[in-house]
Amino acid sequence: MNSSMISKIAKAKRYAEEPERIQFTRFEATFRGENDIHTTIFDNGEWTCTCRFFNDWGDCSHTMAMQRVLGVTIPAAHRHGIPAGLGTSPLVH
Repeated sequence: MNSSMISKIAKAKRYAEEPERIQFTRFEATFRGENDIHTTIFDNGEWTCTCRFFNDWGDCSHTMAMQRVLGVTIPAAHRHGIPAGLGTSPLVH
């Protein structure tokens, strides 16, 4: 492996340890709920989900779970489903 690739791998590892560098602006995910499969979308600060609860209330367990999983990679103003102190550090695998 050449030195340029080794350097890029080391940089990638460092970036992965600093998730606050990443800010998602748009994504779509499939969420397997207990009763159905839903599509959860984050687009320029707006959450949507195809579940009935989201349609009625504007928030749901699927969007709140995504906020917890993604933590600091979602802008703070859009992490309303995360209690204070949660979702501010990288996930431990």
